[in-house]
Amino acid sequence: MNPAHRVRQVVNVVNLSTPLGLLLAAVATRPEPGGARLLRGPDGLLVTGGYRLPLPAAPVFTVGNVILARREARTLLERPRLLRHEARHSTQYAWCLGVVMIPLYLVCAGVSLVLCGDYSSYNPFERLAGLADGGYTRRPLRRL
Repeated sequence: MNPAHRVRQVVNVVNLSTPLGLLLAAVATRPEPGGARLLRGPDGLLVTGGYRLPLPAAPVFTVGNVILARREARTLLERPRLLRHEARHSTQYAWCLGVVMIPLYLVCAGVSLVLCGDYSSYNPFERLAGLADGGYTRRPLRRL
C-alpha cells in the first residue's frame, strides 16, 4: 500500500468513519459464503457484501475505508472501475472530517435532485469520484 493510502486509512480510523463502516458491516450484512464478513480490497479498503438495510438505497456505498455492497463482496472485487470510484469516496471521508461527509453528501444529493432529477449528476462528491466509474450517467439540467 502506498503512503497516501496508508494516511487515508489512519485518518479514516481517527475521524471515526471507518469504525462506523465496520459497525454497519457487523450489524447489517450477512457473512459471505465460507463465513467471511470482510474481505481485503485494494489500497487498504475493506469490502463486505450482503448489506440488507433499506437505506441507503444504493447497491454499493462507502463509509470510511469500508465498502458495503448488497451483493456478494467477491463480485465487487471483480469491478476495478467501481472499486476506484468507491476508493475516491473513501478519500473524501478523510478530507471531510469523517462522518461530517454524510450530511454534506445528503445536501449535495438533494441539490442535484432539484437541478436534474437524480442525486448524482450534479453532486460534487459523485462527480469527483467519477460518475462513469460509479455507473452513473450524467443527466442534463431541468428547464426552469
